[in-house]
Amino acid sequence: MTTTGAAVLCAVLALWWTARQERAARRARAVLAAPGGPVETWTWTGAVAPAVAARWWSRLRGRREWLCLPVAAVCALLGSSPLPLVAGAVAVPLTGRRLGAARARRERKARADGVVALCGTVAGELRAGWQPAQALAFAARTTGALGGQEAAVLAAARFGGDVPEALRRAARSDGAEGLAGMAACWQVAVDGGAGLAAGLDRLEAALRAHQEQRERLRAQLAGAWATVAVLAVLPVAGLGLGAALGARPLWVLLHTPAGLACLALGGALEAAGLWWAARIVRGGERL
Repeated sequence: MTTTGAAVLCAVLALWWTARQERAARRARAVLAAPGGPVETWTWTGAVAPAVAARWWSRLRGRREWLCLPVAAVCALLGSSPLPLVAGAVAVPLTGRRLGAARARRERKARADGVVALCGTVAGELRAGWQPAQALAFAARTTGALGGQEAAVLAAARFGGDVPEALRRAARSDGAEGLAGMAACWQVAVDGGAGLAAGLDRLEAALRAHQEQRERLRAQLAGAWATVAVLAVLPVAGLGLGAALGARPLWVLLHTPAGLACLALGGALEAAGLWWAARIVRGGERL
């Protein structure tokens, strides 16, 4: 009963808070509406309930780590214990860190792909007869590889600034290390009169070969990642199998001393095993 009441109270508070935010937003829209235009009225039925659901769905899509809480609430209701709620609250920041790391890896890969595309585009435009500053500006707008340093790099190229130094600053971003090679090509072309397009072609080929090597390595490590995923799912499968056999595993784990001890020891071993397996695979990816 205590667990059920806590879950219901959390749900009511969440709905009340979201409804209050929606009401404030509707009031603001009504105040800023054009004179004589339609004024939105705040009613729970018809308009606010779908808006609340849509708002919660959009937030859960952007912050998927908060899905740990409803899953923990379901486990707490099934096991009649508040311990899953505590575990879910602890899992939210940990899951957020893991998801953040995954997003950072995706952004790094996208930035590295953009640098390769930038080199190829600049080389192509130079061969088409464009000036280096014009080619760099066009390629930067097309690929978006310079990120937050795009304005500084383009200003240096347009007004005769130190383009290699601006590219080196942009290369400090994670995944944009290839811009340091582009800065070296630009420096050599300016100081020694060498062909910038030829240097960028060789740099693009080298960066693309490096990316292909990393992709092949990731493909070879896919089996290891599948093993890690199976290790993570095995305890859940065991609980489901026990429940199907009528053994009430959640009740045993959450309401008996031996079950609590097994739960603590098993959780620690599971976390250590997943961490160690992921560490081994990550080490292989960095080779």
